[in-house]
Amino acid sequence: MTTQQIPYTSSLEKYVWNWQGYDIQYTVQGEGRPLVLVHGFGACIGHWRKNISVLADAGYRVFALDLLGFGGSSKPPLNYTLDVWELLLKDFSEAHIQEPAIFIGNSIGALLSLMVVANHPEIAAGAVLINSAGGLSHRPNELNPPLRIFMAGFNRLVRSRITGKTIFNRIRQKSQIRRTLLQVYRNSDAVTDELVDMLYEPACDPGAQQVFASIITAPPGPSPAELLPKVKRPLLVVWGADDPWTPISGAKIYETMRDRGEFVEVVPIPNAGHCPHDEVPDKVNPVIVEWLDKLP
Repeated sequence: MTTQQIPYTSSLEKYVWNWQGYDIQYTVQGEGRPLVLVHGFGACIGHWRKNISVLADAGYRVFALDLLGFGGSSKPPLNYTLDVWELLLKDFSEAHIQEPAIFIGNSIGALLSLMVVANHPEIAAGAVLINSAGGLSHRPNELNPPLRIFMAGFNRLVRSRITGKTIFNRIRQKSQIRRTLLQVYRNSDAVTDELVDMLYEPACDPGAQQVFASIITAPPGPSPAELLPKVKRPLLVVWGADDPWTPISGAKIYETMRDRGEFVEVVPIPNAGHCPHDEVPDKVNPVIVEWLDKLP
């Protein structure tokens, strides 16, 4: 195990774990019941920089890792799917935690956390889902016909060796990253140079473009509706109410479970977008800690 320092998260000590021949970067802080923080598409450990210390100070052992293909982890030319990352999280838990943990995820990371709770209850004591994605990509039936045709064409361009690199080079520019963040963060002050750099720097790594192309064109994976009947662990669903990417209407399925008396709590966060844990951590952290403290 070695340590690395990443400029934008220099306050977090990093470790590298070898998984199936690939380097997986992670951090751990605190003592107590284990938590595993799972970032979303294009993000990394640093996206939890406003949460890790708070959760650790509240009496928890907090792990966060860069999923394969992101952040400081390896970026091999694979077919990336939710199943690959689900196995990574399962193996990470068995290697480093060895007791049931609470999985806390944002966006795709929330869907992954739900997958772990549904499919591997032996390693999961519950989950916190923050603006959970409904899939790794849109299902054809979720798009109107013109958009379905457009996305099929876009996917072919992204996969192409000729056009794929050009598209990726445009998308990963700092100016474009900032524009995208300003679309999904309600508070523009939260879109800092540090945040933009955090997302930009890993996108310059060798292999990043192939990772992007694989993920953009990957199958969507299981939907929350498919997973929830298998869930036997408590869930906290946190949702930035002004998210344009995964609108708060996506929380209705969880509200239905709550209304049936199941162990589900739903907390909307007003005036916040897709990443409320980073945008308004002063609102999200207390909600998470209060819920964790109530768990048996």
